[in-house]
Formats: sequence, structure tokens, C-alpha cells
Amino acid sequence: MLRTGTRNSILVAICVCALAVAHTSRAAELFVRFQAGDLVAYGAVEGDRVRQLSGDLFGSWTKTDKTYSLREIKILTPTTPTQVLALAGNYKSHIKDSDVPEKFRIPQPFFKSPSCLVADGENIVIPKNSPGPVHFEAELVIVIGKTARKVSKEDALDHVFGVTCGNDVSERFWQNDEQNKDVQWWRAKGADTFGPVGPYIARGLKYDDLLLRMRQNGQVKQEERTRLLIHDIASTVSFISQHVTLHPGDLIFTGTPGTTAAIQAGDVLEVELEGVGVLRNSVVAGE
Repeated sequence: MLRTGTRNSILVAICVCALAVAHTSRAAELFVRFQAGDLVAYGAVEGDRVRQLSGDLFGSWTKTDKTYSLREIKILTPTTPTQVLALAGNYKSHIKDSDVPEKFRIPQPFFKSPSCLVADGENIVIPKNSPGPVHFEAELVIVIGKTARKVSKEDALDHVFGVTCGNDVSERFWQNDEQNKDVQWWRAKGADTFGPVGPYIARGLKYDDLLLRMRQNGQVKQEERTRLLIHDIASTVSFISQHVTLHPGDLIFTGTPGTTAAIQAGDVLEVELEGVGVLRNSVVAGE
């Protein structure tokens, strides 16, 4: 049985998805990775139901006759990636500079641990040993659809399956404290539960012009269109692929806009991406 809060979150996400997809693109498709009993599979979202797929979502697949209500399944992370990358400083509003600084004139990716990923409805856990603060970061996340190695910008979108919502949770003391910050962002950005993603993968949208929004306890804290990305989807995929081979299911967080803020136990964070839906996670304190 799903918790009442989770059921409500799913119903809200369904409504938002339907409205946003209709507004953005009639050709948009939604996919979900889910668990029903012992079954783990991908499905196509059809209103308030999921049609199970047979085959490889990133290869050859077909729709089956088996469907499930969204109320009876557990939504999982959209993929099980080999790599999770994220971009730093990819909106002018976040780096707070009308002119893009020299170092951000090329994409600045870093790695997040795949173990940081959690699905829609799962908790973000603030580590017990965190000096804090810990911040939210709403982001569009690219889902790689086929192997990308040294691809051109012109061909890059052929290697993108779709996009999903993401929250690049960030511990700022470990990341930024002048005297004590870590050499790498391995735990500031990659600690367990610091990478909520989902609930769905959307394809067929105009990825470089979607409305991205963060709500903290119902209040809008970030809101910007992805057309204001410094490095768009194709540029990002092409650049990374010159140095790191990307594989089907790999995820790329594309950066956060505006100002981020501290989170605390008891908060509810919602990342809404036009055409995709709402990623909803509660914050709890680590034990």
C-alpha cells in the first residue's frame, strides 16, 4: 500500500503532467520505471495508468497488454545509470553575473555518485555529521538514450532519450567553507539521497525552453525557463562526450537557476519541470 502523501503526490503529478504536456507538445511521451510486486519494469504513462513495456527502453521495445494504476505501483528512479554528472554555474542568474565568467564559458561538469539517487516520494536525509547548511537546487536532468562518444553538437540530441526532474542537493560547508572545504565535491554533492530524480522521463518536448520551478513547503523559491541555460542540452552532451563516454541511462544534471536556500527536517521540496511533472521529496534528519 502507498502512503496517503505519496498517493496525493502521484495524483498531483498526473494533473501537472497532463496540462504541461498538452501545453508544450502534443508529441510528448512519458515513461516511468516502476515496481509492482516482484516485477521491475518500464512503462508508458497513459493518464492515471501505466502500460508495461517489453524489451529495452533504450533499444527496441513494445507496449504490452498489461497495465497498472499509478496508485498500485512504486515509482523508482528513472534509470540505473553508470554515471551521474552535473553542471556548475550554468545559469547567469545563479552565478549572479550578467557577463559569463571565463571559466564558465565552457561547461563545468562534476560527478555525483549514482548512490545519491532517490526516487519521487523518497526522503532526502541530512547527514548527522553535516555542519550545514544543506541547500536545494532544482534542475532539468538529461537522460542519455544511446552511447555517446565524441559526438558533435549537431548530432548530440540523437543520443538524448529525454529529460526528467532533478534536485542537486548540496551541503555548503563541505563544498564552500574556505578553511575546511573538501578538495572534491564527493560528499557535498554526492552523499546518499542528495540526488532525487523523476518521477518520469519525458521525450518529444522542446528541452531548451521548459519552465523549471522549485517549491519549498508550497512556496516558489526558484523559477526560470531552460532557454536561459548558458550551455544548452546539445552543447552539454557534445562537450562531455569528447572526454567521457556516455551510456544509455546515464544522467546529466544541467545546473540550477537563481538563488538556492537551506533545507531542514520536515521540509517538503517539489521540483516541477514543464511537460515532465513534479518530483516531490520530504527532508528528514540523519540518525
